[in-house]
Amino acid sequence: MYHSVGDCSDDPYRITVTPERLNRQLAWLRRRGLRGVSVADLLAARARGEGRDLVALTFDDGYVDFLTGALPLLRRWNCGATLFVLPGRLGGDNAWDPLGPRKPLLNAAGIRQAIEHGVEIGSHGLTHVDLTRADDAALKAEVTESRALLRELTGGPVEGFCYPYGTVDQRAVQAVREAGYRYACAIDPGPLTGLLALPRVHIGQNDTAWRMFLKLRLHRLRRRPAKGDAA
Repeated sequence: MYHSVGDCSDDPYRITVTPERLNRQLAWLRRRGLRGVSVADLLAARARGEGRDLVALTFDDGYVDFLTGALPLLRRWNCGATLFVLPGRLGGDNAWDPLGPRKPLLNAAGIRQAIEHGVEIGSHGLTHVDLTRADDAALKAEVTESRALLRELTGGPVEGFCYPYGTVDQRAVQAVREAGYRYACAIDPGPLTGLLALPRVHIGQNDTAWRMFLKLRLHRLRRRPAKGDAA
């Protein structure tokens, strides 16, 4: 689970990695015989009984620096990825973060540019709200309307959803199911783990090769894999 790829000198939420660090992290994966792919590609491989050499790479929020900081490195290392975007904030910024710098978000043209390079686009909701605290109307809008807008924008299917802040409860899972998503990503969903609440590992600027090795081992120990998922 990545977010922003760029300058991390002012990063109170620890959501940013520099391109240099991302390059080393992707190199580490390849040295271990692993390759980054989109969540959809990983799930498809697992459904065929394959994909043990694949790792899903996700980038939340849809920052402009995905195109400048992440995409060139993904192409260099022959990796795919899933980019979770906010169609209610196209061309805006991370206004939901009270601290730290304002980071610009991709507009429609930027999202289409990512698609042209094989990046899977998923929904991160409309505006980045905690779905576990949203009322029924807001929950439906964030989940259902965001998918409809992205399908119109991309001209293709939108199979994946990502819970903002990683927070999820049964009500949010049910809303995602009713909206027609094939899968959804959380962070550490515990007993809700499944195709509509996939666990992920946060990767940040301080994650050296040794820390990534430990995170990989701890992820396998702590997360209960769901049938066909990315755990």
